[in-house]
Amino acid sequence: MATSYTVEITRPQAFALGTALKERGFSFTQPAHTHFSAKGPGATCTAYISGKLVVQGSGAQELMEFLIEPEILGSFVTLAPQAVEDTEVTPRIGQDESGKGDFFGPLCVAAVAATSAQVQQLIALGVRDSKSLSAPRIAQLATAIRNQFSHSIVAIGPERYNALYAKFNNLNRLLAWAHATASEELLQKQPVKLIVIDQFAAPQLVERALAAKKITITVRQRPRAESDPVVAAASILARDAFVRGLATLGNQVGLTLPKGGASPQLIAVGRQLLAKHGPEIFTTLAKTHFSTLQQIS
Repeated sequence: MATSYTVEITRPQAFALGTALKERGFSFTQPAHTHFSAKGPGATCTAYISGKLVVQGSGAQELMEFLIEPEILGSFVTLAPQAVEDTEVTPRIGQDESGKGDFFGPLCVAAVAATSAQVQQLIALGVRDSKSLSAPRIAQLATAIRNQFSHSIVAIGPERYNALYAKFNNLNRLLAWAHATASEELLQKQPVKLIVIDQFAAPQLVERALAAKKITITVRQRPRAESDPVVAAASILARDAFVRGLATLGNQVGLTLPKGGASPQLIAVGRQLLAKHGPEIFTTLAKTHFSTLQQIS
């Protein structure tokens, strides 16, 4: 079991803590989006610009009780340490997708790898399910995740998507292939022993897709897996890739392509495209197996 504390800290308090830790011989680095990360005997302290302080290690409790709470925070805010079980900080890959229910735009599957310490880093960054975040916050977090974490993104544009759908003749089989491809790419960069996936179909589909690529690894698939911070990070990357891909396609035709499957606004834009470019345009902009195409026509 590892011991970890996450508390709120102001900028002046962070600088005061940095001075105190330097006096105690801690070594300092400055990862992106932090004031500092300081490592000393038995403990690591990372002060994030967001206002979070993460203290972890076998000496974390002592550091909190005898320095950070009485001298920096001025109060005893943590009545008991937050115990982080080994299973919660196991190095792993998290995976999720975006765009599968959207008529226009790509299908994007993202995978993020995290070490034990990086799981805590994701929590401190404020990573959570992309569906609960604003568009600007998704873009901001996606940049941080791309810069700080090993990852892979399989972005399947409409033309390739339509060809793959014709091959697989099933969305879930296509998704399983895309997830396995993302796993394969990321495992070459950062080997781990566990993958966690937001479940979208029968588990056997992904297992077979991984086996086809000769990947033998523990895979956990469960609904609402975005509660796992590493899966949540993948959901953010996938959503960001989808939004940027959708915008690029819209720029190509001079229109804002709506998100979603079949809203009145989307149907109206589709009919504009049909009138101007003909039915062949949808092969390059949309998922043509959607019944939405029939409503547009």
